[in-house]
Amino acid sequence: MGSKYMEKFCGQIVRKDQLDEIIEIIETFPNVSRTELACTICELYSWKRCNGKLKSVECRQFLERLDEKGVVKLPASRKQFVKKSATRVYKTQKADIQPSISVTLKELLPLKLIRVKDQKQRQLWYEYIDRYHYLGYQLPFGAQLRYFINSDATGDLLGCFQFSSPAWKMAPRDRWIGWSDQQRKVNLQKIINNSRFLIFPWVKVKNLASSVLALAVKTVPQDWQRIYGYRPVLIETLIDGKRFKGTCYKAANWIHMGKTTGRGRMDRGNQKQGAAVKDIYVYPLTFGFRQKLTGV
Repeated sequence: MGSKYMEKFCGQIVRKDQLDEIIEIIETFPNVSRTELACTICELYSWKRCNGKLKSVECRQFLERLDEKGVVKLPASRKQFVKKSATRVYKTQKADIQPSISVTLKELLPLKLIRVKDQKQRQLWYEYIDRYHYLGYQLPFGAQLRYFINSDATGDLLGCFQFSSPAWKMAPRDRWIGWSDQQRKVNLQKIINNSRFLIFPWVKVKNLASSVLALAVKTVPQDWQRIYGYRPVLIETLIDGKRFKGTCYKAANWIHMGKTTGRGRMDRGNQKQGAAVKDIYVYPLTFGFRQKLTGV
């Protein structure tokens, strides 16, 4: 691609270095849909409408234009796209505050993670997160899996989980892993991010949070492999230290790595975006995870 090669997105010039980054994203996450790739790229470059929503439709069209020109190689188009209405967060009585659950953990065992699979489950999951998680519902970038936390003993829903694609760069994490930029680019998809964790506010059960984290690290990797075709070797999460102490992660043996710079998970150009500085925690999912992450 020559230095004079130039593309435009919604009237603005897309630089060659940005095109190179877009190619890297597509190559790094070959198993996600075109729509998910478009959302990833929109978040990276803050391609948003005046109301703050991502220009995902326009970006997908842009990517398909690049694919037709041979600039990028997109994954095969999927027939069943999620309709826009499926991501609207409707307020219903199903997610209203429930009677208090204040019992011992033993009374709820066994715990189970129920993977969100259909539109009805997704709408309820969106609503719980939007109403009771401090960050609300936001469309995640890249691959993702969502779960309800359930008590098999009582049938009660206790909370929600989301696991999605990892942060591109975090200096404390990357130093700890010990990988080069090239190794990170090749193997980044072997890390997943616990991007949402919610225990409903009416659930007051000691040690519940750490227990479901322990369940998640056993359940999610095999689900991820079944859905996306590869098994992650490390889970990360970011915690707002002004709101939470990370107690449940520490109790579940997650490792504190340090703090983010406040640039946001997708910042690639060292342009400070005003994101909150957060504590980084990681959990290795297998022995030899470093070798799997540093191997090219």
